[in-house]
Amino acid sequence: MSRPLLMALHSSSETFGVAVQDPLLPQEGPRVAVFDDGRALSNTLIGRVAALLPQERWSDLEGLAVATGPGGFTGTRLSVVMARTLAQQLNCRLIGVSSYALMAARLVEQLPPEQRRSPFWIQRELPRRGWVAGCYQRVDGRIEEIRAPHLLPPGQRVEPVLAAEEDVAADVERLLALLGQAHSLGTAAPWQPVLPLYPTSPVGPV
Repeated sequence: MSRPLLMALHSSSETFGVAVQDPLLPQEGPRVAVFDDGRALSNTLIGRVAALLPQERWSDLEGLAVATGPGGFTGTRLSVVMARTLAQQLNCRLIGVSSYALMAARLVEQLPPEQRRSPFWIQRELPRRGWVAGCYQRVDGRIEEIRAPHLLPPGQRVEPVLAAEEDVAADVERLLALLGQAHSLGTAAPWQPVLPLYPTSPVGPV
Protein backbone atom coordinates (compact mmCIF):
# COMPACT_ATOMS: atom_id res chain seq x y z
CA MET A 1 0.00 0.00 0.00
CA SER A 2 1.54 3.32 -1.10
CA ARG A 3 2.35 5.94 1.46
CA PRO A 4 0.28 9.15 1.25
CA LEU A 5 1.74 12.40 -0.04
CA LEU A 6 2.07 14.65 3.02
CA MET A 7 3.60 18.09 3.64
CA ALA A 8 4.50 20.16 6.71
CA LEU A 9 5.25 23.90 6.87
CA HIS A 10 7.01 25.85 9.64
CA SER A 11 7.46 29.64 9.45
CA SER A 12 7.35 30.64 13.12
CA SER A 13 10.88 32.06 13.01
CA GLU A 14 13.17 33.82 10.55
CA THR A 15 13.86 30.37 9.04
CA PHE A 16 11.19 28.74 6.88
CA GLY A 17 11.03 24.94 6.91
CA VAL A 18 9.29 22.48 4.58
CA ALA A 19 9.08 18.70 4.96
CA VAL A 20 7.53 16.29 2.47
CA GLN A 21 6.72 12.60 2.56
CA ASP A 22 6.70 11.59 -1.09
CA PRO A 23 5.40 8.14 -2.12
CA LEU A 24 7.29 8.49 -5.40
CA LEU A 25 10.54 8.33 -3.41
CA PRO A 26 9.87 5.29 -1.17
CA GLN A 27 13.54 4.52 -0.70
CA GLU A 28 14.15 7.88 0.93
CA GLY A 29 13.10 9.34 4.24
CA PRO A 30 11.30 12.66 4.48
CA ARG A 31 12.62 15.47 2.30
CA VAL A 32 13.39 18.49 4.48
CA ALA A 33 14.62 21.92 3.48
CA VAL A 34 15.08 25.17 5.39
CA PHE A 35 15.44 28.67 4.00
CA ASP A 36 16.67 31.77 5.81
CA ASP A 37 14.26 34.10 4.08
CA GLY A 38 13.18 36.20 7.06
CA ARG A 39 10.75 38.93 6.05
CA ALA A 40 11.22 38.11 2.36
CA LEU A 41 9.07 34.99 2.83
CA SER A 42 6.00 36.79 1.51
CA ASN A 43 7.75 36.86 -1.89
CA THR A 44 9.45 33.46 -1.76
CA LEU A 45 6.91 31.17 -0.05
CA ILE A 46 5.40 29.56 -3.14
CA GLY A 47 8.77 29.01 -4.76
CA ARG A 48 10.29 27.49 -1.63
CA VAL A 49 7.46 24.99 -1.28
CA ALA A 50 7.56 24.18 -5.00
CA ALA A 51 11.29 23.46 -4.69
CA LEU A 52 10.41 20.36 -2.65
CA LEU A 53 7.02 19.58 -4.16
CA PRO A 54 6.22 20.93 -7.65
CA GLN A 55 2.92 22.80 -7.87
CA GLU A 56 1.44 20.32 -10.34
CA ARG A 57 1.53 17.69 -7.57
CA TRP A 58 -0.14 19.75 -4.84
CA SER A 59 -3.54 18.37 -5.87
CA ASP A 60 -2.31 14.91 -4.79
CA LEU A 61 -1.69 15.95 -1.18
CA GLU A 62 -3.59 13.83 1.35
CA GLY A 63 -2.58 15.77 4.44
CA LEU A 64 -0.92 18.96 5.62
CA ALA A 65 0.55 20.19 8.88
CA VAL A 66 1.62 23.65 9.95
CA ALA A 67 3.36 25.24 12.91
CA THR A 68 0.90 27.75 14.36
CA GLY A 69 3.38 29.91 16.34
CA PRO A 70 4.11 31.83 18.40
CA GLY A 71 6.35 33.64 15.99
CA GLY A 72 6.47 36.64 13.74
CA PHE A 73 3.02 37.96 12.85
CA THR A 74 3.50 37.95 9.07
CA GLY A 75 5.67 34.83 8.79
CA THR A 76 3.41 32.62 10.89
CA ARG A 77 0.29 33.87 9.15
CA LEU A 78 1.69 33.16 5.68
CA SER A 79 2.22 29.43 6.14
CA VAL A 80 -1.00 28.96 8.13
CA VAL A 81 -3.05 30.69 5.43
CA MET A 82 -1.38 28.63 2.72
CA ALA A 83 -1.99 25.37 4.59
CA ARG A 84 -5.62 26.25 5.36
CA THR A 85 -6.29 27.22 1.75
CA LEU A 86 -4.80 24.01 0.35
CA ALA A 87 -6.60 21.84 2.91
CA GLN A 88 -9.91 23.51 2.16
CA GLN A 89 -9.56 23.25 -1.60
CA LEU A 90 -8.28 19.66 -1.50
CA ASN A 91 -10.64 18.56 1.29
CA CYS A 92 -7.71 16.93 3.09
CA ARG A 93 -6.52 16.62 6.68
CA LEU A 94 -4.78 19.62 8.31
CA ILE A 95 -3.18 19.61 11.76
CA GLY A 96 -1.72 22.63 13.54
CA VAL A 97 0.91 22.34 16.29
CA SER A 98 2.50 25.19 18.21
CA SER A 99 6.19 25.77 17.61
CA TYR A 100 6.78 25.42 21.37
CA ALA A 101 5.14 21.98 21.42
CA LEU A 102 7.47 20.90 18.62
CA MET A 103 10.46 22.24 20.56
CA ALA A 104 9.33 20.49 23.72
CA ALA A 105 10.07 17.06 22.25
CA ARG A 106 13.73 18.13 21.93
CA LEU A 107 14.14 20.34 24.97
CA VAL A 108 12.69 17.88 27.49
CA GLU A 109 15.99 15.99 27.23
CA GLN A 110 17.70 18.95 28.90
CA LEU A 111 15.85 18.26 32.14
CA PRO A 112 17.25 15.91 34.78
CA PRO A 113 15.95 12.36 34.13
CA GLU A 114 13.74 12.42 37.23
CA GLN A 115 11.90 15.52 35.93
CA ARG A 116 11.23 14.43 32.37
CA ARG A 117 7.76 13.04 33.11
CA SER A 118 6.64 16.11 35.03
CA PRO A 119 5.19 19.33 33.58
CA PHE A 120 7.73 21.89 32.43
CA TRP A 121 7.69 25.27 30.75
CA ILE A 122 9.29 26.73 27.64
CA GLN A 123 9.62 30.49 27.45
CA ARG A 124 11.07 33.31 25.37
CA GLU A 125 11.36 37.02 26.10
CA LEU A 126 9.76 39.45 23.69
CA PRO A 127 11.40 42.89 23.71
CA ARG A 128 9.15 45.46 25.38
CA ARG A 129 6.35 42.88 25.70
CA GLY A 130 7.42 40.41 28.37
CA TRP A 131 7.74 36.63 28.48
CA VAL A 132 5.79 34.18 26.33
CA ALA A 133 5.59 30.70 27.89
CA GLY A 134 3.83 27.39 27.34
CA CYS A 135 3.57 24.32 29.59
CA TYR A 136 4.26 20.75 28.41
CA GLN A 137 4.48 17.19 29.68
CA ARG A 138 5.83 14.00 28.15
CA VAL A 139 3.27 11.21 28.48
CA ASP A 140 3.87 7.73 27.03
CA GLY A 141 6.56 9.09 24.75
CA ARG A 142 4.49 11.92 23.31
CA ILE A 143 4.33 15.59 24.23
CA GLU A 144 1.09 17.03 25.58
CA GLU A 145 0.51 20.79 25.57
CA ILE A 146 -0.96 21.63 28.98
CA ARG A 147 -0.98 25.40 28.42
CA ALA A 148 -0.56 26.91 24.98
CA PRO A 149 2.06 29.65 24.67
CA HIS A 150 0.75 32.87 26.19
CA LEU A 151 2.04 36.16 27.59
CA LEU A 152 2.83 35.80 31.29
CA PRO A 153 1.49 38.48 33.64
CA PRO A 154 4.22 40.90 34.78
CA GLY A 155 6.28 39.38 37.58
CA GLN A 156 4.99 35.81 37.17
CA ARG A 157 7.69 33.14 37.23
CA VAL A 158 7.29 29.54 36.08
CA GLU A 159 9.36 26.48 37.03
CA PRO A 160 10.98 24.33 35.81
CA VAL A 161 11.59 26.39 32.71
CA LEU A 162 13.66 25.94 29.54
CA ALA A 163 14.61 28.62 27.05
CA ALA A 164 13.04 28.33 23.61
CA GLU A 165 15.61 27.16 21.06
CA GLU A 166 15.02 27.05 17.32
CA ASP A 167 15.86 24.00 15.21
CA VAL A 168 13.44 24.36 12.34
CA ALA A 169 14.79 21.41 10.35
CA ALA A 170 14.24 19.02 13.27
CA ASP A 171 10.90 20.52 14.23
CA VAL A 172 9.34 20.52 10.75
CA GLU A 173 10.40 16.89 10.34
CA ARG A 174 8.71 16.09 13.65
CA LEU A 175 5.62 17.98 12.48
CA LEU A 176 5.52 15.77 9.38
CA ALA A 177 5.82 12.67 11.58
CA LEU A 178 2.86 13.82 13.71
CA LEU A 179 0.84 14.30 10.53
CA GLY A 180 1.78 10.80 9.41
CA GLN A 181 0.57 9.39 12.71
CA ALA A 182 -2.73 11.26 12.48
CA HIS A 183 -3.21 10.05 8.91
CA SER A 184 -2.49 6.41 9.74
CA LEU A 185 -4.93 6.52 12.67
CA GLY A 186 -7.61 8.19 10.58
CA THR A 187 -7.83 11.06 13.04
CA ALA A 188 -10.31 13.74 12.01
CA ALA A 189 -8.44 16.99 11.34
CA PRO A 190 -10.59 19.70 9.72
CA TRP A 191 -8.87 22.87 8.52
CA GLN A 192 -11.22 25.36 10.22
CA PRO A 193 -9.77 25.23 13.80
CA VAL A 194 -6.16 25.70 12.66
CA LEU A 195 -5.33 29.36 13.33
CA PRO A 196 -2.15 31.37 13.96
CA LEU A 197 -1.18 31.74 17.60
CA TYR A 198 -0.60 35.36 18.61
CA PRO A 199 0.19 35.73 22.35
CA THR A 200 0.45 39.51 21.87
CA SER A 201 -1.36 41.91 19.58
CA PRO A 202 0.64 42.56 16.40
CA VAL A 203 -0.24 46.27 16.71
CA GLY A 204 0.55 46.63 20.42
CA PRO A 205 -1.85 47.72 23.18
CA VAL A 206 -5.22 48.90 21.92
